[in-house]
Amino acid sequence: MEKVVLKAVKRDVTGKQVKAMRRAGQLPAVIYGRHVEPIAISLEAHSAGLALGKLTSSSLVTIELDGQEYPTLVREKQRNYIKGSLTHVDFLAVSLTEKIRASVRIEFTGFSPAVKDFNAVFVHGLEALEVECLPTDLPERVTVDLSLLKQVGDGIHVSDIALSDNIRILDDADIMVAIAAAPKVEEVAAPVGEVAAVTTTAEPELSVERGKKEEEGTEEKK
Repeated sequence: MEKVVLKAVKRDVTGKQVKAMRRAGQLPAVIYGRHVEPIAISLEAHSAGLALGKLTSSSLVTIELDGQEYPTLVREKQRNYIKGSLTHVDFLAVSLTEKIRASVRIEFTGFSPAVKDFNAVFVHGLEALEVECLPTDLPERVTVDLSLLKQVGDGIHVSDIALSDNIRILDDADIMVAIAAAPKVEEVAAPVGEVAAVTTTAEPELSVERGKKEEEGTEEKK
């Protein structure tokens, strides 16, 4: 993916005054990191919203501030729950020469023959992988091909995922990423009509027996 650069300016506005900033089309944000003191910044809301909407949490974003570039990762995005627009963004500054640990989203692609042909149930065990690498080697997503699930019971483990030699997967190799599970078999209940029939046939027997006793009692009286 091409380099994403967002231009920013330092801001002194805090507290309730931030609302006025947002109304003026500005997006408040902050840059922080291991080698960087927290810097309060402001971005142009519309362009920043468009750019950040296309990125994942492992996408590298360059913040251009006062002639200096800060390589960052988006650590938190706050939104207006009604409008859905961004209200604040936290950027984690990283060093391009130091390895980092990050969570990379898993994206499932393709179709499972087990699900299509044998009615298997697709179950995923992981939504993201924990990896360690240089920021420039960090993938935006990890693609897992579901066509590997050919039969019911087939599974894909962390050990089956191949990434660049520059990326180390931190999750246990035996963890199940996805599986084509056997479909559930539901027990079939007895039809209501059959139950009613059993009940109906039982009642006349009691009536006949009661009738016999009544007749016997009548004969004895005679």
